[in-house]
Amino acid sequence: DDFTVLVCDKTGALAMAGVMGGEESEIGDNTTTVLLEGASWNMINTRRTILSQNLPSEAAYRFSRGVHTEMAPKGVLRGLQLMLEWAGGTVAKGLVDEYPLHTKDPIVDLSLSDVSRILGIDLKIEELIGILESLEFKVENHGSYISAKVPDHRMDIGTGIVGRADLLEEIARIYGYDRIPETRISDELPPQKRNLELELEEELRDILVNLGLQEIITHRLTSPDKENRRFSPGSTSQVMPYFSLVNPISPDKAVLRQSLLASVLDVIEQNARIRDRIAVFEINPVFLSSEESELPDEVKRLVIAITGPRTQKDWVGADASPMDFFELKGIVQNAFRGLRIHDLKFEQATHPSFHPGKCARVLVKDKQIGVMGELHPQVIENYDFSDYPIIAGIFNVEVIFSLVPRFFSISSIPTQPPVLEDIAVIVDEHTAAADVENLIYQTGGDKITNVRLFDIYRGDQINPGRKSLAYSLTYQDPTRTLTDKDAANIRNRIVKRLEEELGAKLRDSPGNQV
Repeated sequence: DDFTVLVCDKTGALAMAGVMGGEESEIGDNTTTVLLEGASWNMINTRRTILSQNLPSEAAYRFSRGVHTEMAPKGVLRGLQLMLEWAGGTVAKGLVDEYPLHTKDPIVDLSLSDVSRILGIDLKIEELIGILESLEFKVENHGSYISAKVPDHRMDIGTGIVGRADLLEEIARIYGYDRIPETRISDELPPQKRNLELELEEELRDILVNLGLQEIITHRLTSPDKENRRFSPGSTSQVMPYFSLVNPISPDKAVLRQSLLASVLDVIEQNARIRDRIAVFEINPVFLSSEESELPDEVKRLVIAITGPRTQKDWVGADASPMDFFELKGIVQNAFRGLRIHDLKFEQATHPSFHPGKCARVLVKDKQIGVMGELHPQVIENYDFSDYPIIAGIFNVEVIFSLVPRFFSISSIPTQPPVLEDIAVIVDEHTAAADVENLIYQTGGDKITNVRLFDIYRGDQINPGRKSLAYSLTYQDPTRTLTDKDAANIRNRIVKRLEEELGAKLRDSPGNQV
C-alpha cells in the first residue's frame, strides 16, 4: 500500500512505521549497543495501515491519535534516562535530528471582552493568565488582550477563531461551569434568510400527513439486485452505472440508490404481513450519474404508495373495497392544490414498474412532474405483498417546487348563495374528461367555482363510440345573487363551446342517441 511507511536500513525493512517493529531490531540478551530512534508518524497513514494489515498495537494506539513532532526528541531523552538508570552503560552525547518540518505551535489572541461576551464572566487579566499558565500555555500580556502559545502536547487547540473558542472552553472548564451566571443573550441575532426549498418541502410534508399519509425514511444505500425488483421482466428500462462504496457495511448496502420507489416498496413488503392498509410517502434524494462531474447528482424525489382497504376495520363498519388508481389521483390533486398548483393533467402513459392501461403521467402546463399507476403484476411477483393492489406515484420534487407560485391571491368567503346545476354531455369515446372540465372552466370564467364529474355512462341510449359525461356545476358571483336567467346564459355558453370544439351534444332526454 502506498500509505504504509517502512523504516529501513541498507539490509532491508526494520519496522512498520507507527505500528510494529521487526525481529531484526529487537533487543536480546546479547545486545550491547542500542540505537534509540524517536519519530512522529502521520496519524491518517497509521490508521489506514492498521486497517489494511489488521495489526493493532500499543504504538498504533498512540500514533493513530496524533503525536506532536516535538515529542520525538523528548521521548528519546526520556528513554535514554530510563535505560541508563535500569541497565547502566554509557550514553553518547547529542541527538541526530534531520527533520526539516518542525511544527510551529499556534499562538492564539484572546481579549477580556471576548471572555465577558461569550462566557458571561468578568475576569481580571491576571486571573486569565493564571488559568492558562496552569495548563502550560505560554502567555504574553498585551494589556487589553493576551497571546497564548499552545503547548506541544495540546494538538486539540486550533488557530484563529477556532483556537479562540478552544481557549474559552479551557477557561470555562477551569473557572468552573457552576460558577458561570445565567444571563440572557445580549448579542444581536443574525439576519434571518429564507430557505424557500426547505419551507416548501416542509409544507408538502404537512399537506401529505393531513391527507392521511405516513412519512417514512429509508436507507440511501442498497444493492442493484434489490432495486431491479421494481422492473417487470423484459422491460427496456436502462439503469445507469451505480456509485459503489469501497467498504460497504453489508452486501445489501453496497451502492447509492437510483430509485426511491424501490426503497418504499421494500418498506411496504416488510409491513404487509402486519397490516392490510398502508398509505406512506417519502421525500428524499436518489443518486444519478452526472456528465459534468465524477460525483453523482442528488435529485430529490417524492414517492407516494397506498395499498389495502379504503378504511380500517371498525366496529361500526368500514369500506373494505381496495384502494385504486383514483384514490391516489385524489391524493395527488389535493396535495398540489395545497401547494397552489392548479391545472393538473393526467395522460395515459407506460412505465416499466406500472400496469399497462393503469398508468398515467402527471403534467402541469405541459411539463411532466411525475408518473403514477398500479404496480405491474409481474413486479408484484418479485415481492411478498398482500393480495391488495399496490398503487404508487413517483414525482420530481425540484420540478414541483419550480411550479409553486411565489405570490398568490386570496379571496374572502363568499356572501352570495351559489346556484347548483347538473349537466350531461355526449362526447366521443376518446375525448378526455379533463379536456371537457377545462373548457367548462374557461367558458364560465369567474362565475364557475366548482366542476365535478360524477357519472360516466355507456349503454343502449348512447350510440357506439360515444359516452355520456355528467358534471355537477356551481355558479357563484361574489357581488350579487345569480338568477335563473344568469345561470341559463352561462350554461348555454358552455354547451355551445363544447359543441364547437369537442363535438359534444347536451344529453337532454333519455332518447337522445347521438
